Amino acid sequence: MANTKGRLRSGIRQWASQAHAEAVDLQRDTAKAAKAGCLRIEDAPDREMVTVQGTLRTVTLRPRGGVPALEAELYDGTGTITVLWLGRRRIAGIFPGRAIRVTGRIGVHGGERTLYNPRYDLRY
Repeated sequence: MANTKGRLRSGIRQWASQAHAEAVDLQRDTAKAAKAGCLRIEDAPDREMVTVQGTLRTVTLRPRGGVPALEAELYDGTGTITVLWLGRRRIAGIFPGRAIRVTGRIGVHGGERTLYNPRYDLRY
């Protein structure tokens, strides 16, 4: 039992270390993107046109009001924002782990910051 707890703690420490390293890398990329007019997600104002970039953490099909909707969580190391494409079941190139830059107007729905039907550029 004690050996299992030790392995679990070790695994959690390793995962936390990897998550921190990923956040630092994304923040570095976001700082570079700022020169191209991108904002950090935590600094992006609501109800204004913004451009942000980061990595998609999750991509799910989540119908809203009987209409298909592709929903993704975008993370840039400073925060997350929900990106939602209404009327779409899938978009080629949109998958978890993909780097993307999106432009749109941030709205707040149910306490969650959301970009509806943004323009997007796939990053490499």
